[in-house]
Amino acid sequence: MIANSAGHLLSIDIAYFIATCLFVVGLRRMSSPTKARSSIWIAGVGMAIAIIATLTIAGDPGRRVLIPIAMFLGAGFAFVQSRRVSMTDAPALIALYNGLGGGAAAGIAFVELLRASEHSSSLRFFAVVGALAGSVAFAGSLMAWRKLRSDIRRSIPFPNRQVVYLAIMTLLLLVGLILAYSNSAHPVLLLLFVLLALFFGISMTLPIAAADLPVLISLYNALTGLAVGFEGFVLGNPAMMVAGTLVFAAGTLLTQLMARAVNRRLSEIMYSGFGVGDDDKPMVGTRDGFVNEVEAHDAAASMAFANRVIVVPGYGMAIAQAQHKLRELTQLLDERGVQTAFAIHPVAGRMPGHMNVLLADAGVPYEKIADLSAINEEFSHADVALVIGANDTVNPSARTDEKSPLFGMPVLNVDQAGSVIVLKRAKGRGYANVANPLFEEPGTRVLLGDAKDSLQELITSIKALD
Repeated sequence: MIANSAGHLLSIDIAYFIATCLFVVGLRRMSSPTKARSSIWIAGVGMAIAIIATLTIAGDPGRRVLIPIAMFLGAGFAFVQSRRVSMTDAPALIALYNGLGGGAAAGIAFVELLRASEHSSSLRFFAVVGALAGSVAFAGSLMAWRKLRSDIRRSIPFPNRQVVYLAIMTLLLLVGLILAYSNSAHPVLLLLFVLLALFFGISMTLPIAAADLPVLISLYNALTGLAVGFEGFVLGNPAMMVAGTLVFAAGTLLTQLMARAVNRRLSEIMYSGFGVGDDDKPMVGTRDGFVNEVEAHDAAASMAFANRVIVVPGYGMAIAQAQHKLRELTQLLDERGVQTAFAIHPVAGRMPGHMNVLLADAGVPYEKIADLSAINEEFSHADVALVIGANDTVNPSARTDEKSPLFGMPVLNVDQAGSVIVLKRAKGRGYANVANPLFEEPGTRVLLGDAKDSLQELITSIKALD
């Protein structure tokens, strides 16, 4: 019997090891848009193996019934929702699901802290950290989800928020130490701890400027991973330890890269109010709403007889689901001998990688897609820069206007191209609600209308030139 038990435990450890390897391979393959879809399946198989292994060691028969029921309910809801959501809402959905992961980890910590006498002080400490990180990620991600859905359209700063943050963190530290180093459960203190952590997550998200929101979502993703990893230690579950650690490491690195991409320090984004201002105040020196309009056939002729065209897709392209029409347009230009390339800003589409996925879905060759650092110097050699629904990421005031909330954020140098053609839905502002002087430049012409319809007009006009 002992030999059978040892063999069973060994098989469980092997299953967890295989699951861990699949997690790592899946995460590694996500670095390429062409491999991203298969990487999801690889990581999913790893998770399925980890779940089956966990079910086999669940001592309570009731758990073996409740766990699959909960899984199928959650998976069914997610499947239906994912089939209905558009690609433009994917960033908001990512924020929501990330928050739910943090909330689940916080729930596990809550239950384990109610059984404080069964754990050592070190494991209780891990549970406290997991509860804190998971609760902050849960509340903050839900607020970010609402902001991305435009349910909350403005940043909501409040006075002396640094003092408020310090006071909340001090209380969390004191209550957390009591919970960690007490052998008995304290339900009231535990509830207070979780409520304070939830309030901290909400208060940390509300003041964040829209342009900086993707950085904060990435931070919450890292916190969710931290919470899952610590709860894995508490439960003695290797799969949770590894998966949580991977998510924490990847999320932390992504947060640093995102902050660097928008030239912000994380402390500026979270605490100093950098980028938070009067959302309704027009930018100094601009005739907000003035644009030089152009007809589709004129814009088509400019691109058809150019030597090089650099395309800058943005959120407007995503919301119009115009990536396939854009691919058709660039194919026509390629057939005419025009060199085409795609310039992607790190936060294009409101989340990192979103625009790359859309273009890959349309069949755009990956070698034609370049990020900001690789292509920015090429705009001065381009005859035409075609901007499709991008606003903040091509705003030259980020380089010159110290009063702009975008000041200091790296932007694509489309204004250095020979001419600029902008496809724009209306004479409005971008996601950060900042006026863009690019649209007033003599070399910039704007084709108003839905991006998909405008691209079809350009395609028709180019075909008519033959």
